[in-house]
Amino acid sequence: MDIAVIGTGFIGETLGTSLARAGHKVTFGSRHPDDDDAAIGSAATVSSVAVALGVADVIILAIPGPAVPQFAASHGDVLAGKLVIDATNRMGEPVANSRADLPPTVRYARAFNTLGGENMADPVFDDGPADMFFSAAESDRQTVETVIEGVGLRPVYVGVDEEAIIDCLFRLWIALAVKQGRGRRLALRLLEGTG
Repeated sequence: MDIAVIGTGFIGETLGTSLARAGHKVTFGSRHPDDDDAAIGSAATVSSVAVALGVADVIILAIPGPAVPQFAASHGDVLAGKLVIDATNRMGEPVANSRADLPPTVRYARAFNTLGGENMADPVFDDGPADMFFSAAESDRQTVETVIEGVGLRPVYVGVDEEAIIDCLFRLWIALAVKQGRGRRLALRLLEGTG
């Protein structure tokens, strides 16, 4: 799968290098591709944002939430019809996701925002991988699951257009890990009984 990771900060770099190790073709989209070393040590490449978007089947948006309106204004035409996985978080704002800032023509999914980045870099705990809760259209569910599994997490599908629920899980993680001081090496898991 050709995946563009837009953003080369900690989250973007973590996701992109993990997906490249899993065998996906990853292109980081950077505003400064000649000076960006996000792909070092992996099979991923770094290019301009426009080039990364042009070759991608799937786009992971891993830029700061306040930067999304400018990103969408600059690249909205290229995003039309593409699957965009929103990994942004807007700390302290009423709506944590960036869906409203993206063109309505994108195929929107919400994932990679309910854990600290260090848990995505090292997703396996003593009794298995952490869960990554996500929302997507049913037609994109399998693709998003494949991307989540490529990072080493266990995908848990919440439903279509359920980004508000995913954002509540982000707030829960912040309350437990940060506000209560339990530490960032904390993950959420769905447990299901057999009877």
